[in-house]
Amino acid sequence: MAKDPACIVVACDGSKHSAEAARMAALLAKATGQPLKLLTVFSSARIEKKVISGKMPENIDAEVQSYGCEVFAAAKEAIGDVVEPAVEVLLRGDPAKEIIDYLESNPGDHLVLGRRGHSLLRSLTLGSISEKVVRHATGPVTVVNG
Repeated sequence: MAKDPACIVVACDGSKHSAEAARMAALLAKATGQPLKLLTVFSSARIEKKVISGKMPENIDAEVQSYGCEVFAAAKEAIGDVVEPAVEVLLRGDPAKEIIDYLESNPGDHLVLGRRGHSLLRSLTLGSISEKVVRHATGPVTVVNG
């Protein structure tokens, strides 16, 4: 069975820092000749917040898809014509856990992510998601501090 080639994967959330990471990942993909993947996670906390406020959407799948389209469009705008993303990956759950699990399932991929994003909690140094990913990732991770 043929193994998929290693890719440059950029974790996106639609933030300014995410856009900077996407641009850096695109330049890295172009320089290395590796495919570029866009990755985003629809946080389970977003669903919980809606349930608690009594505003549960009737069709959560449509909201998840809409979120993915919005985030990927922002990343593509940041990338411009540097490279064409090969794949868009939309996951659900805890962002740090989902990103770490994705990297474990795709050994050899190099993750690029922004230092801060649209997380609910922010730390003083690294964003909480990027900090968890850096601490637990099994492969190469580049944190863009823009």
